[in-house]
Amino acid sequence: MSQLSKIEWTDATWNPIRGCTKISPGCKHCYAERFAERFRGVKNHPFEQGFDLRLVPAKLSDPLRWGEPKMVFVNSMSDLFLDEVPLSYISRVAETMRLARWHTYQVLTKRSARLRELLSGPLEAFAGEKHIWWGVSVEDRKYGLPRIADLQAAPAAVRFLSVEPLLEDLGELPLDGISWVIVGGESGPGARPMQEAWVLSIREQCETAGVAFFFKQWGGVRKKCHGAKSRRPDVRRNPAASSIPHLAAASAAAARRGY
Repeated sequence: MSQLSKIEWTDATWNPIRGCTKISPGCKHCYAERFAERFRGVKNHPFEQGFDLRLVPAKLSDPLRWGEPKMVFVNSMSDLFLDEVPLSYISRVAETMRLARWHTYQVLTKRSARLRELLSGPLEAFAGEKHIWWGVSVEDRKYGLPRIADLQAAPAAVRFLSVEPLLEDLGELPLDGISWVIVGGESGPGARPMQEAWVLSIREQCETAGVAFFFKQWGGVRKKCHGAKSRRPDVRRNPAASSIPHLAAASAAAARRGY
């Protein structure tokens, strides 16, 4: 089985691609890069090549071997829509998700223009699959907010936002067609602070729009001391089962964690 995830909003991670490149301020303190580079040069380690981009075809069939339904974060150590990843390979990832449909998949990208292009064209057949959730990262106004427009323009059945790390007040969020918003502060070395007012504004907008809101953490250098249980907003929800059929895994995960 793939690595069980410590990420609060998922059960497991699946990485048929490894490595990425930085494109916006949200990437500055990338946890995935920091983790991968620790093992650069370690013979036979999955990250022997550090955070260099690498396709891993041997991992493509992993979800087909997992019998128990799970929430699966796709490419937690990369980005499916990197320009360097061939369309043929992205299609193979999508086909696995369609075949292993007892899982719910969370596909998150900062390359929203390519997501929009492919879901509106070659991958359109996968866009409407309700067990595949398509999301974009939103860290600030300049880079993050335009990604939402790209996501809304794509014919996705389920759309979500990962507002993490939240680096500034985002103002009014365009939430039409969005099912879920995750919010979190940055953690680890050099973590940039997040203000409570920014979080509460997003929570209020989600409540008004009827969008599920999930607060992950306040962040900071000592994440465990500033996690979601410390001054957390009192809402931690997954999208409503009435609007998205494939939520058995999400509901079970939430119950196990006591949310």
